[in-house]
Amino acid sequence: MVFSLLVLGTGGSHALEPPEGPVVLVVRGDITHTNVGDEAHFDRTMLESLPQREISTDLPWYDGPSYFSGPLTRELLELIGAQGGELYVEALNDYAAQIPLADVMDYDVILAMSRNGHTLRIRDNGPLFIVYPFDDHPELCTDIYLTRSVWQVASIEVR
Repeated sequence: MVFSLLVLGTGGSHALEPPEGPVVLVVRGDITHTNVGDEAHFDRTMLESLPQREISTDLPWYDGPSYFSGPLTRELLELIGAQGGELYVEALNDYAAQIPLADVMDYDVILAMSRNGHTLRIRDNGPLFIVYPFDDHPELCTDIYLTRSVWQVASIEVR
């Protein structure tokens, strides 16, 4: 459950529990709930504790449709108290994309952790992959949204 990660802090603000395993995601910027300085660090277990969604979609990097699962990006942003209007997503290979917050609010964009039932490893575009529901929303099938589908996500800055 989402709230299992929250601990009531002073002054009505919330702090996240610190990660116990290897950190797979760092979120910084305009957020109110943190656990390491002014950042929110997540290990895989923390992300798995969020409600999981599955998307079946066809992406140009794979043959045929794939089933991706992971938390909704907007639920992660709610958990950390994100207050910006844009996400700056950086990958392990230094690729970066700007994603308007409206994308994750209007569509069920997930932070995929698995594909076809298998954990995404770095060699499989993991450990995290921004996946849009392309098959459910044909209007997303453009280069603009494909460039926002960042794989090997390492960090997100909320601006």
